[in-house]
This record gives sequence, C-alpha cells and structure tokens, in this order.
Amino acid sequence: MHAAWTRQAVQVLESEANRSADTHLIRLDLPAFPGIPLYLKDESVHPTGSLKHRLARSLFLYAICNGWLQADQPVVEASSGSTAISEAYFARLLGLPFFAVMPRSTSRDKVAQIEFFGGHCHFIDDTDVYGAAQRLASALGGHYMDQFTYAERATDWRGNNNIAESIFRQMQREPDPDPRWIVVPAGTGGTSATIGRYIRYRSAQHAPVRLAVVDPEHSVFYDYYHCRDASLQLGRGSRIEGIGRPRVEPSFLPSVIDRMMRVPDAASIAALRLLEQLLGRRCGGSTGTNLVGSLQLMAELREAGERGPVVTLICDGGDRYRCSYYDDAWIAAEGLDVAPQLARLESIVREGRWID
Repeated sequence: MHAAWTRQAVQVLESEANRSADTHLIRLDLPAFPGIPLYLKDESVHPTGSLKHRLARSLFLYAICNGWLQADQPVVEASSGSTAISEAYFARLLGLPFFAVMPRSTSRDKVAQIEFFGGHCHFIDDTDVYGAAQRLASALGGHYMDQFTYAERATDWRGNNNIAESIFRQMQREPDPDPRWIVVPAGTGGTSATIGRYIRYRSAQHAPVRLAVVDPEHSVFYDYYHCRDASLQLGRGSRIEGIGRPRVEPSFLPSVIDRMMRVPDAASIAALRLLEQLLGRRCGGSTGTNLVGSLQLMAELREAGERGPVVTLICDGGDRYRCSYYDDAWIAAEGLDVAPQLARLESIVREGRWID
C-alpha cells in the first residue's frame, strides 16, 4: 500500500514539474554599465509565485523517497511566507493536510495565500517556530518538513532542472554565456548551496563564475561567513521576508560562497522603487536586496575595466507586500528612511559608479 502511494505521489510531483514551464530570464541593459548586462531570473512566475516553489517540490520528493511521508499524513512546516505557500500547494496536490507554524504577527496577505491552497495556519506568540513545528507534528502524527535543515540536500544540485542548471542553460545562447557573478540571498541557504556546488561541478568546462550572497539587517549569515561561529543568534528576525535568519541554519554552506555582502534594509526597499522604474512591475523585498548587491558588483566590474553579465533573482512578486514594503506608513513605523537610499541608487544607475 505504501509503495503504491509513493509511486503515485512521485508521478504527481513529476507531472507538475513538467507542466510548469521554466522561469524567464530577463535581460536588463543599463547604459552606464556598457558590456555588463544584468539578468534577472524571474522565479515569481511559478504557480505559487516564488523561488520557494522549486524548494517545496524538492522537499516533498525528498521526504517521500526517504519513506518519511506517507498517505494521509499531515505535513508541518515552520514558515510564515513563501515556503509555506508553496508547500500548501503541493500538499493539496497530494491530498495531504498541511499546517504552517508562524508568529501571530504574520501579515494577513500571507495567511490568506496559505489558506487559499488549503493550508492551516498555527500561530504562536514567541519566536521558537522550530520547536513549535516539531511539537505540532508529533501531536498530529505528522511529518515536520524542516526546510532549514533539508533545503541544501533535498535539491539535486548536479542538474534535474534545479535553478543553477536552468540559469546556465538559458545563458548558453547569450552573447556572453558565462556570468561573472551570480547574486542570491540566503534564507534557508539551500539556493546558495545549490548554485555554489553547481558552479564547482561545471568549472572544468566553463569560465570561472563567482557566487555572491547578500544578507539583510538582523541576520547572522554575514557574520557567520567571516567568523564561522555556528552559535551566533539574534533576538529578532529580518525585516526582509524570506531571507536573513536569527540563527545559523544547517543548510547554509559558507564554503561554496565567494563573497558575502550586507545590505541595509532601507536600501533593499529603495531598490524596489528603482526596479519598478526599470521593469514596470513590483517585486518582493529580497529582490531589492539582490539588486543592491548586483549594482555594487557591476560598478566594481566597470571600475576594473572588466565586462560580462551579472545574474540575480526575482524571488517573488510585490503583491504580497502591499501592506509592508509598498506602504509608506509601514516604512515610517519601522523607522526607515528610503528617500536618500533611492537617490543614491538612482545616481549609481545613472553614473555607473558605486556610491557608499
């Protein structure tokens, strides 16, 4: 009985992957950066609207093929954002109950999206979503998916349409197919681990590519990269949803990263305004963090007289953040001053040089 359900579940997930066409790679040519095009891998076009769609599918396949997840078993995750939305979608495809453990302060827009896909939201008043998720899974006889532990190992980093393979395949027909830098944020650390490993895996056949990871305020990843103290912890979480963590997550692998960059939150939010000017659309907060890091690297390439593409991600769309990053009252309540950062970024794009 279990073997039959496993075969059927894997078939359902593989069929979904086949239906979901690969995401777009958008080229943005900025006149002040000649020969240094910016490519944005648009993960917001996934059926659940974010980069986490890939991760959720991989986590379900990993749990199923490990024998951890069976028919009718509840699935529990510690997430208040995009991962929970995507896992709720896949749980519904498989006919499994899904529970997302999250702080009570989670935005109503996020809760509504999880519930749209049939998920249940389990609210807690403290910050220990990990322990609460484990306890809920035990009480329900369910499986705790634990994205923060398994993100880096659930994805087949050597190929199978992971995000790294997809980027390099799409770049093959571009005038300069080898990125000088790939810029990503870290939430679980799974994306940076996948891309960093894949860069090394393909290094014998291609020009060198470097991986930069951008980190927001109120996150330990930047400091951990430099000091390697895995006990680092903070008392609060990141303002930039989906990235930055108050503790060092098991899936974050500093050894595959070439450079860590810390980005102020006001700059990340200002970059969303800039990107709306450049693309005519709104994106999520982590995409703003990506853009700031990408512009700094592009400016450094230009100053060094080098050329070549920089690739980053549109992690999700801006509709989920109407009440935060696109709400002036929310920004003011957070004590952030976005206007000077926007003026600085506009000058960088106009002049092609980095301004601190």
